Amino acid sequence: MAFTYHVAKTGSDHGAGTEQHPFLTINQAATVAEAGDTIIVHEGEYREWVKPKNPGLSHKRRITYQAAPGEHVVIKGSERVQNWEQVNGTVWKTVVPNETFGNYNPYQEEVFGDWLFATDPPKHLGDVYLNGMSFYEVGNYEALFDPVVQTEVLDNWTKEVVPVHNPDQTKYVWFADVDEDNTTIYANFHESNPNKELVEINVRKACFYPEVTGVDYITVKGFEMAQAATPWTPPTADQPGLLGANWSKGWIMEDNVIHDAKCSAISIGKEASTGNNYRSIRKDKPGYQYQLESVFLARQIGWSKEKIGSHIIRNNTIYDCGQNGIVGHLGCVFSEIYDNHIYKIALKREFFGHEIAGIKLHAAIDVQIHNNRIHDCSLGTWLDWQTQGTRVSQNLYYHNNRDLFVEVSHGPYIVDNNILASDYAFDNYAQGGAYLNNLICGKMVHRKILNRSTPYHFPHSTEVAGFAVVHGGDDRFYHNIFVGTDTTEGVVSGKNDSTHAVGTAHFKGYTTSLEEYIETVHQKPGDVELFLDVDQPVYIHKNAYLNGAVAFEREEDNVIDQANPNVRIIEEGEGVYLSCELPEAFANMAGEIPSTSTLPRVRMVDAEFENPDGSDVIIDADYFGEKRQQTSVLGPIAKLQPGKNHIKIWG
Repeated sequence: MAFTYHVAKTGSDHGAGTEQHPFLTINQAATVAEAGDTIIVHEGEYREWVKPKNPGLSHKRRITYQAAPGEHVVIKGSERVQNWEQVNGTVWKTVVPNETFGNYNPYQEEVFGDWLFATDPPKHLGDVYLNGMSFYEVGNYEALFDPVVQTEVLDNWTKEVVPVHNPDQTKYVWFADVDEDNTTIYANFHESNPNKELVEINVRKACFYPEVTGVDYITVKGFEMAQAATPWTPPTADQPGLLGANWSKGWIMEDNVIHDAKCSAISIGKEASTGNNYRSIRKDKPGYQYQLESVFLARQIGWSKEKIGSHIIRNNTIYDCGQNGIVGHLGCVFSEIYDNHIYKIALKREFFGHEIAGIKLHAAIDVQIHNNRIHDCSLGTWLDWQTQGTRVSQNLYYHNNRDLFVEVSHGPYIVDNNILASDYAFDNYAQGGAYLNNLICGKMVHRKILNRSTPYHFPHSTEVAGFAVVHGGDDRFYHNIFVGTDTTEGVVSGKNDSTHAVGTAHFKGYTTSLEEYIETVHQKPGDVELFLDVDQPVYIHKNAYLNGAVAFEREEDNVIDQANPNVRIIEEGEGVYLSCELPEAFANMAGEIPSTSTLPRVRMVDAEFENPDGSDVIIDADYFGEKRQQTSVLGPIAKLQPGKNHIKIWG
């Protein structure tokens, strides 16, 4: 028999958990709730780390944690501090007993791990918040009095200078001194008196995250969660988030507002037994090698569709996090991520590394990412390793330092009906993709990766089928609209060069069919060496190239027009609009409906483009989900037309 438990700020953990006699803490309800039960949390602020104890047993017998309808429920990883003492001018201090933090003191714990660029001095997982605004950490007491206001920083991955999101915020700084008994926190509050304002400090690692693995079939619905001291979460480490499943199956995380995670907000990633920052600790092997080992160690502990993944993350708002909005390696398989609004991720830039994005997934096998709005992020979506059966569809990207990055994967994966409107749209360091009906408005970079073999899998399975390096190519580009920019660089000729032009000219010299590829490879006897210098086939057909975008030399049917469509993404209130002016030539081209039958199978994996259940995929819905005719206009929106367009695309 299923029970409904209630939690309220007027309750008691010695109560019965009924509506009339509710529990005081969510954790008390978590200790008694069993499969099929529901926990309803009433209005108020709950400063606790909720640690679900018992799993649900199936999608129909899950344990549901939800905010009471119409009531605002906040779970925080912080504590309020009101005993600040003025030290000198605008600098104040507070002394916090170390026992407040238990065995995890965020002001002693460093931001640490694989693929993190070290800072000198190192940053810590603590933070100070003034009326919700997070401060910046400085390295010593003296720096509190003369903080340097950053306006821009170097992106260590792209090697480009990018702006700090809010330079005025960087003058609000803190420094901590930890001794055997106490943690003394100093902060520069400028014109504010911290004893008269809401000032909070990070205390807990997470807000809602089980301490043990295998807590399956949990629903988390309708909460605001904030201010947790989450650690750096690379793919070779334990990956806790402010909210997360911790190596479980079948979670639903929906209708939540999540912000101010020190590193990652939502985690559907791996756990510690399959590797925990060994590259940084042992220093004896590359992180790449430890990541390979993680894949096989995960298989040994049951990494499979039957036991792990299949999560749903929908209709959440995620912002102001230091590393990721959503992160996952291995534990993200077979999941669906949709209708989320993700913004201002990794723009504070106190620390930086290779594992940062609005959505950053490794081994996103059969993951479906659709109908999300992702903007003002260091990187919108990064799919790294084992992007297979993955589909990125009907998403809106804009004002990101980069929109999309697919790396060292072999496909098949599909990117369709998206709007990529940032100045830097796309990094393609992979092979085996299908790019269909997208609007791509920024710089594109294409590279081969010949020094790292990464795994590929049997279709719709976690079982490894083989390894390969990325030779580039084996990609399909149908029915896209490419828009050049004023900063578009010319195409670099020659093989193995990085090219930055918007369009498909990156594939200059590539073969155009598997038959041609095989014939070219076997012009002389041999084996492995024959495949090293022949470019894989690419399938490029019926794309539009505007404002200087450059076409693949062997594309026979396309639209090329130098007119500038002046594509703009306009935020008006709660709505977002696409404005553009398309040339008359746009009316002369239509594309057929792509499907399993029209998309050539990928070479290395020897697999078809299909749905996660193995059925044929048919790409017959546009950005809005509206069905296209048998032939339809290019790009993501079926109602685009020559001349001026002003279309609401979100809200």
